[in-house]
Amino acid sequence: MCGVVAVHAPGRQAARIAFFALHTQQHRGQEAAGIVSTGRGVAHLHRGMGLVGSVFDEDVLSALKGEIAIGHNRYSTTGESSLRNIQPHVIETIDGPLAVAHNGNLVNYAQLRRNLLENGVGLRTSSDTEVMLQLLVTAPGDLMSRIRFMMSKVQGSYALVILTGDSLYGVRDPWGFRPLVIGSLGNGHLLTSESCALSVTGASFVDEVNPGEIVRISGDGLLREQASKPKRPSFCTFEQIYFSRPDTYHNNSLVHVTRQRLGRKLAEEAPVEADLVLPVPDSGNPQAVGYAQESGLPYMEGLIKNRYVGRTFIQPTQELRTAGIAMKFNPLYDNLVGKKVVMVDDSIVRGNTAVSLIKMLRNAGVAEIHVRVACPPITAPCFMGVDIPDKKELIAFDRSISEVRDYIDADSLAYLSIEGMMEALESENGYCNACFTGVYPFQSDHFVQLRLGSGKQLASVWGE
Repeated sequence: MCGVVAVHAPGRQAARIAFFALHTQQHRGQEAAGIVSTGRGVAHLHRGMGLVGSVFDEDVLSALKGEIAIGHNRYSTTGESSLRNIQPHVIETIDGPLAVAHNGNLVNYAQLRRNLLENGVGLRTSSDTEVMLQLLVTAPGDLMSRIRFMMSKVQGSYALVILTGDSLYGVRDPWGFRPLVIGSLGNGHLLTSESCALSVTGASFVDEVNPGEIVRISGDGLLREQASKPKRPSFCTFEQIYFSRPDTYHNNSLVHVTRQRLGRKLAEEAPVEADLVLPVPDSGNPQAVGYAQESGLPYMEGLIKNRYVGRTFIQPTQELRTAGIAMKFNPLYDNLVGKKVVMVDDSIVRGNTAVSLIKMLRNAGVAEIHVRVACPPITAPCFMGVDIPDKKELIAFDRSISEVRDYIDADSLAYLSIEGMMEALESENGYCNACFTGVYPFQSDHFVQLRLGSGKQLASVWGE
C-alpha cells in the first residue's frame, strides 16, 4: 500500500514537489519516507524512519537538487522496518544513477532473489524492490528493453517509478492491482499513486497508467507503450474501501462518493431500529453518511479522533496497533448516553478497533450497539501488498457472523454482501476480491491458493 511519486519539473526543484506529493499520500505509509533527485547526472538521496514531515526539513530539501525526483512512503510487508529497506533504492551504473520506488508485492520474490544470488549478484536489503532494481541492471539493451525484461520475469503487483540521470519511468503490472496516475505539471509531468496529490502540487490530471503499460517522461515529453498484454482487470477493492483518500479518483469516480454508495447499499441490506448513525472516524465517515441517507436515521458524531495518531491498521506490529487505538478515540458522552446507535465502519480486519470502540461506547452509557460493516467479511490473506499475512489474524476467518458479533460484544452485526459491494462499485468485475473470497486473480507456483475449509497449508512471500 506504499505511496510513490515521480516528478519531472524543468526549471524547478523536483524534490520539493515530491515532498508535497508524499505528504498528501502520508496515509499510504507511515514507517519511513525517502526522496532521490538527480541534477547533472548526480544522484542526491535522503531517507529516514518516520513521517514525511519529520524525515524532511528545509536543509534536507535544499540539498536534493535537480529537476527530476522520485519519492516513497513505506508501508512494509517484507523486510524488517529498518533504514536499509527504506526506498527509493539507488545504484550507480555505467549509464549513471538508477533508482526505483515500488508499491506492490512480488509473489515470486524468493525465487528471483535466489536466482540473482546464484548468479553472483550481491543484495543489501530484504526488499523485493531491490530485486526489481537488479533485474533492470543485469538485463541487456536500453532501459525500455530492460523494463520489458523485468516485467516478463516478475509476478505480482507493482506500481513502479524509476529514475535515471535524465528521465523518469512509470510501470504498472498487467493486472492493475495498484494505482498509478499521470499529471501534467506546466512543461513537465508527475506520476503519483493517487490523484489527490495532483492539486497540492499544482498538477492537473492526465490519465491513469494502464495495466501493463510503461510511461517514459523526459525532456522530449511523455511517451507511452503498452509493454505487456493486460490481464483480467484486478484493481484492489480495498483501495476503494479503505486505503485511498476520499478526495482521490479511481476509474473516473470519486472515492468519497463510492464509499457513500457502499453505505447506502449497506442500509438497504441491513436496516435496524436505532436512534442515530455513528461513524468510526475517519475512514468510516462516508459510509456512515450513506447509511444515514438511505435509512433516514440522523448522522451524529460520537467519537472524536486524535488527528496526530496514524492509521493503526498499517502499524507494523500488533503492540503498536493496540496502543494506537487506545490513543486514537474519545467518546462524546452527551451524544451517546442511553442511545441505540448504528456504528458504521469501512471494514473489520483483525477486530482490534471494533473491540476497543464497543467497550468504550458501553462505558459511555450507550444502550445498544449495532455494528454495520460496509464490505464483506475478510477471510483470506492478501498476496498483493496488503499486510494481512496470516489468516489466523483475521477475525472472520474461522468465525461465523454471530461468533464475530459475540467476540466484539455488539448487539447485532451485519456486513455488506459481495453482490451489494460490486453494485455500489458500479462494476460486475474489474476488481480483486481475494481477501473476501479466497479466489486469487492468478495461480502461482510460489503460493498456494487459499481454499477455505480445505485444511491446505497457505504459504506466501511478502514484498513492499
